[in-house]
Amino acid sequence: MAQPAALPENDDISPAAATPRSSARARRQAALDEKQRSFLRMVSHELRTPLNSILGFSEIIAQELYGPLGAPQYKEYAGIIRASGQRLLNLVNQILEIARLEGRAMDLDLRIEALDHAMDDALDGLRDEITHRRTVLVVRDEGALPSVKADPRGLRTVLTNLIHNAAVFSPEGSRIEITAVRDGEEIDIRILDQGPGIDPADIARLLRPFEQGDSALTRRSEGAGLGLPIVNLLCQAMGGRLKLSPGPQGGLLANVRLPAG
Repeated sequence: MAQPAALPENDDISPAAATPRSSARARRQAALDEKQRSFLRMVSHELRTPLNSILGFSEIIAQELYGPLGAPQYKEYAGIIRASGQRLLNLVNQILEIARLEGRAMDLDLRIEALDHAMDDALDGLRDEITHRRTVLVVRDEGALPSVKADPRGLRTVLTNLIHNAAVFSPEGSRIEITAVRDGEEIDIRILDQGPGIDPADIARLLRPFEQGDSALTRRSEGAGLGLPIVNLLCQAMGGRLKLSPGPQGGLLANVRLPAG
């Protein structure tokens, strides 16, 4: 009676067989990722229309453009509705940004940008929050800040998100130090805060969309965890990179390197 063929003790797939399977798996994953991004783009666009109506009409009500509302609580409630709608719109815009960047559908206009001007624009947009938190911003430089090669809007988004992140997690009245120096063919931008710092084990998670770490840095945040991933993706798209690390004496050090202008 013929004996059945013995199975090989090592059932590992040969490299020749593994390559087509790996390629097919990668294609399926890429297709799934694109479907997810398309879904996010569709939902985000659909949310923007009603949100714009909520923001517009709540502003009209809060300003009593068509006459007094009566009880003062109504005006207060209209302001709360508008603030909540604005937070939701910001989240929608962040989701769209993530979907575009991950899908490489972001049209970037890389040009020589004066870091001085970009920094001023970022700080202007954050002035109210910085004043409210009594945060002291220290820009350390020797004369004018260097120029970088970057997308104008992308550069301002990077600076705004990093400074905002530093302000949110820093104690009231603390300092945020910003430096920018040329290092060879790159500009090294550093933003150091005096917040609770970061667990090095959380860094990789903080740079992935919709994930937050377990350290004090993230437990204090109610956001969706999109600011740092957007910064990371924008830096990569502009030919640079983002590095997060614990500060030398505590806090978080955000290090952005971009091509020199």
